Amino acid sequence: MPTTPEQIWAAADLPARRLAGVALNPSAPDDILLRLLADGPAAVRMVLCRDRILPDAVVDAVIEHPDNYTRSFFARNPHVDPAQRVRLLHDPHWFVRAHLVEGPRLPFHARPRPLPDEAIVHMITAYEAEHLGGLGFYQQMSIGLLRSMPTHPVAEVRRWGVGNWRQLPADTRAALLADPDDEVRKRAQRCVQEEDPTWVESELPAHSCHARTDMLLHQALSRGVVDSVLTAPAGPEDKAMIAQNPSLPADVVTLLAADPDPEVRGTIARRADLGPAELRTLVADPDPDVRRRVACHADLAPAELRALGTDPDPKVRLAVSVHPALSEDERARIAYEVPLDQDFVHHIALWTSDDPETVRRYACSDHPLLRRRAAIDRELPTDLLERLSTDDDLGVRVLLAQNHPDAPAALLLRSFLEYTGRERQHLTTRPNFPTAGLAAFADDEDPEIRALTARDPETESATVDRLTHDRDPAVRAALARHPNLPQHRLAEFLDDHELAHAAAANPALDSVVMRGLVDGRPDGATVHGVGPT
Repeated sequence: MPTTPEQIWAAADLPARRLAGVALNPSAPDDILLRLLADGPAAVRMVLCRDRILPDAVVDAVIEHPDNYTRSFFARNPHVDPAQRVRLLHDPHWFVRAHLVEGPRLPFHARPRPLPDEAIVHMITAYEAEHLGGLGFYQQMSIGLLRSMPTHPVAEVRRWGVGNWRQLPADTRAALLADPDDEVRKRAQRCVQEEDPTWVESELPAHSCHARTDMLLHQALSRGVVDSVLTAPAGPEDKAMIAQNPSLPADVVTLLAADPDPEVRGTIARRADLGPAELRTLVADPDPDVRRRVACHADLAPAELRALGTDPDPKVRLAVSVHPALSEDERARIAYEVPLDQDFVHHIALWTSDDPETVRRYACSDHPLLRRRAAIDRELPTDLLERLSTDDDLGVRVLLAQNHPDAPAALLLRSFLEYTGRERQHLTTRPNFPTAGLAAFADDEDPEIRALTARDPETESATVDRLTHDRDPAVRAALARHPNLPQHRLAEFLDDHELAHAAAANPALDSVVMRGLVDGRPDGATVHGVGPT
């Protein structure tokens, strides 16, 4: 029996894929959806419960459905309100609860809407430990809950809060070390041990492994450990690992700044605690990647900035051209080139962002990379949104369109037409992406642009019909769902192995025909009057 979503869909025959299209049809009445839920094969129930918004009556039936897989599909539905998914919080089967913890799988690195805080707290206190801790679980936590975890009134939640130890203020750390809960204190004391070089040395594995990597990267290192890495490393990456460690002694930082391995020198170049001697050494490094990394250092002297600004490598000049110590005039004197052959994608919202004054300075800069940095700020005020919407840099415009919730329709469409990189399709999911006028692109050479025609409700029937014969399968499928598809063509497509799924999801499909399909009458389209017109 197929168990994964991919296996379930691959095993679906033509009638099942047709019914899965009906399950997605926005015109399907509740009674048809309820029949599909009750009697449909696995592929139909999967699509119905996972891939669309559902009426309340259908949600009620899903929650009470006897099949664990069916309920688990709904647990991962990204379209429904989290308050509906959380109705499965007390589901009797671990499989369903595990998928609720895992959460929806979204494209474009998008995060699902968070579950209610009280639901997350219940999971932490009541669910099996092996089902918690994955990325999907963290992504369903609100930022407010994440921030409150170290001081949360529930001890089990505070245990999770200890995990952010390195970023916690001193008073919060002290409170956790004196916590009334034994496990909270134990975890906090373990964090203190990791800041004790003697303890770390006693626990450090002698062979390369994940535990050794974590210790060399993050935990306090004794002089003995550092010297052993320098003289007899357990693996070829050991020196690069300690080069990142904030506890590395200053003389070793100086030593590694001149290490023969450019990867080690490049790692050192990223450190914030470099002194003047190390900076001078790295600015003159023979490897351009090392110079590019050190070009971002906040403490570069004016002479070093000038040297990097005339570096023979264009990537080094570009890196130093955005240094915060430079004025706009100084930036303009650097011969940098901003690449356009990059991916301009959706960025995950961060806990913190640049302060409004910094964002405004970036947005008004003459440097495209700084304006790009401003363009990903979701809280960009209206005047800066308008300013950057017509920016002359493609990257600025597309990043703004990909990330700002109020990106205007004209910007979204222009960005889609001009940008062909990764996550182009994410633009069509933005709230203001237009529909009117898209039929004008029916003859465009780019199939992704031709497919926009399917979004225009005014696309003429003849154009819809013609594009269902398009050479690109994605265009054919998109237009097979257009409500202006001629009825006789819609009837034909219900028996087409390629397009039956899309055609059955067409909102122009009559409910009588849907019922015929649910009843198992594949010729019901003609019987019920959806024949040639």
